Amino acid sequence: MLFALGINHRTAPVEVRERLSVDDVQLGEALDSLHSGVKIPEAAILSTCNRTEIYFRENGQEGEERVLDWLGGFHGIRRSELDAYLYRHRDNEAVMHTLRVACGLDSMILGEPQILGQMKSAYQHAHEAGTLGLSLERLFQHAFATAKDVRTSTAIGASAVSVAFAAVSLARQIFGDLKPLTALVIGAGETIELALRHLAGHGIGHVIVANRTVERAHTLGDRFNAEPIPLNALPDYLHRADIVISSTAAPLPILGKGAVERAIRKRRHRPIFMVDIAVPRDIEPEVAELEDIYLYTVDDLQQVINENMASRQAAAEQAEQIIATRADEFMCWLRARDSVESIRRLREQAETIQHEALGRAESLLRAGRPPEEVLRQLAHTLTNKLMHAPCKSLNIAAHEGDDHLFRAAHRLFRLPDDEGGNGHGTP
Repeated sequence: MLFALGINHRTAPVEVRERLSVDDVQLGEALDSLHSGVKIPEAAILSTCNRTEIYFRENGQEGEERVLDWLGGFHGIRRSELDAYLYRHRDNEAVMHTLRVACGLDSMILGEPQILGQMKSAYQHAHEAGTLGLSLERLFQHAFATAKDVRTSTAIGASAVSVAFAAVSLARQIFGDLKPLTALVIGAGETIELALRHLAGHGIGHVIVANRTVERAHTLGDRFNAEPIPLNALPDYLHRADIVISSTAAPLPILGKGAVERAIRKRRHRPIFMVDIAVPRDIEPEVAELEDIYLYTVDDLQQVINENMASRQAAAEQAEQIIATRADEFMCWLRARDSVESIRRLREQAETIQHEALGRAESLLRAGRPPEEVLRQLAHTLTNKLMHAPCKSLNIAAHEGDDHLFRAAHRLFRLPDDEGGNGHGTP
């Protein structure tokens, strides 16, 4: 059986998610503990700021309880504290969940692409730890292929649904290629950090980070290969910026119309795209009156985001249809694999019985027993041995009133229906 269980931003508050998170340093130890300690044959762990999930294969449902006990024990949390936040998925539901996560349909921001990279990292860690077997290996590869199919076939990731993403997307609409450009970001909070990530992803040529706390500007500068400056140096750097994105907690505007006018003159009226994400605003509204300035506020961006979110919702419905089809494909493969394994074990069992019966028959022949007698005994022994387990199971089913097993036996052994109709024939 395949399982996917864990917590995410919908089921657990951040203080619980923090306690269950597994960083890259711990992942190897955690996977080895699951594999060697709990005896889970296949396992992978995905842990991000919004979720911690364990994907695993186990032959029976009791493995699910062992993994849940391990999860609490590994983090030093009582199982009773976790149960209210956990979700559990098995087989087809587990496959559907895995594909939805890979496609960004289970994310806080619908369709966000970062989760796919995080899943690939989880897969790589499990691969390196040696805890991926054939089933999980195939499931992850299937999830990656499905995510690519969804990205190609739908518009799930085509439109901006975060303020930072919307700001950078607008910049690309205005300028096209960002590689020859310089961006000036003002502030050092989460939105600015996300904007820096998007700018870097689109190949921005140069970035300047301005912040009141210079140490924080240096930290971001190191992470994103940007030039850090103090906030009071803005007038000296503004003319270098083709793109300005500002998001500070300042109570009053930090960029006035006069400073922007001087920057435009120094630039010989090359345009500046400015995004003021702050509330209250960082850039005086009068700046929008200047020629060669494209100024957008958070309200302007929110309108774009709302329209794009509606577009993503429509794309998500298409994605769900793709995921349902791809999940069915995987379950067909899994059932076929399980049937092959069952057939192999059945043949091995029959061959063992055959070898034992044949060995006894050969011993009787060597002892001088008549061949006819030995053949009859061999046939009798083989029939009894091969039919013992099925007949025992059918007797138990009869006592328990399990008609499903009788119908399955009729199909499996192609038995004729009873003319008298004992209720155990095929319908």
